[in-house]
This record gives sequence, C-alpha cells and structure tokens, in this order.
Amino acid sequence: MERTEIRVSGYGGQGVIMAGYVMGKAAALFDRKEATMNQAFGPEARGSACSAQVILQDTKILYPYLRSSKILVAMSQEAYAKFEPEVAADGLILIDEDLVKPKSPRGNIQIYAVPCTRLAEELGRKIVLNIVMLGFFASICKALIHPDSMKKAIEDSVPKGTEVMNLKAFETGFQYGEKLLETAKPASKPKAKKKATTS
Repeated sequence: MERTEIRVSGYGGQGVIMAGYVMGKAAALFDRKEATMNQAFGPEARGSACSAQVILQDTKILYPYLRSSKILVAMSQEAYAKFEPEVAADGLILIDEDLVKPKSPRGNIQIYAVPCTRLAEELGRKIVLNIVMLGFFASICKALIHPDSMKKAIEDSVPKGTEVMNLKAFETGFQYGEKLLETAKPASKPKAKKKATTS
C-alpha cells in the first residue's frame, strides 16, 4: 500500500479528532498497517475549524505530516473551503451534503456526499454524526481500511455504554455509502472505432 494522506475536517464539537483517531487505530491495530495522526484546532474550542491528519502506509512512516491529501473528509463549509485546495488532482472528497456546498471539482477529483448530520439526528443522537461519516468512509474506501477493523476500533474507542448506538451509526453511514455506490454510474468509455473494411 502506497502512502495515503487523509484529512478529516470540520468544526469543533463534531468529533473530527475522534474520527481521525478511530481511522488510525483501525488501520494500525486491526489492519496491521503503519499509521500516524496529528490534529489542529482553531483558536476556539468549539465552532472553529479543526482537522485531523491521518497517514497510512505499509512501511514505516518517516514524515508524519500531510503534503497533499489523497482524501478529504469535510463536515463544514469552512473546512471544505480551507482544505479543498490541498487535495491531489486525482483525490477524493467526502462531504456532509447538508453543510457543504462544493464547487466543481478540479482535475479528476471525485466527490461523494452523505447527510451525516441529518442521519445522526434521525438516530436520536446528533453527536454520532462523526461515526455516521466513518461508516460512509468505510464504504467508499473499503479497500483502504477494512470495515470490520473500523467497527472494532469504534467499540474500543467510544465511551462504555455507547457501543451499540455508535455501531448503529456506523452501519447507517456504511449502508448509505453502499446504496450510493450501487446507483453510481461508471464513467462512460468512448466507443471503439470500427475498422474500415475494403471491398
């Protein structure tokens, strides 16, 4: 596995750092990959932009900071505006569709949207929106971190007594991603030109 740089972003209070922590833990402890996680906060504890930088690799990670994100998870408009420019031209962006209005993607960037805040509210606990997003991430990026590893990391990381709710939130996001992938149309390929025939 090549070095994969991921930025999870949003505002304070959305569980951004926890989401990054769970990703790294799932990869390192349960997928047996190398992983690092760094975090950054705005000047306020809640409401300001914050992010978690997660790097995954099969071999030892010598430089634990992002150069160019392969994947951006954006759960607020401010975070999207701030970090979208750093995403690689062939990268991937996952957004909360109710909170982020993306611009036309650059290069070959792909964008997938999930209403993670709304889905969390429907579960009765808005606080689990980050776990819904993790489920969505696990579906779209299942080749990167195995979904079962993510579930194990969630069980091992959330407060005792909340495991069932958090796993339900994960499954909600995961199933939303699976349905989205089923309906997503593959990029059309140009039709092969017919060879000219001679009489």
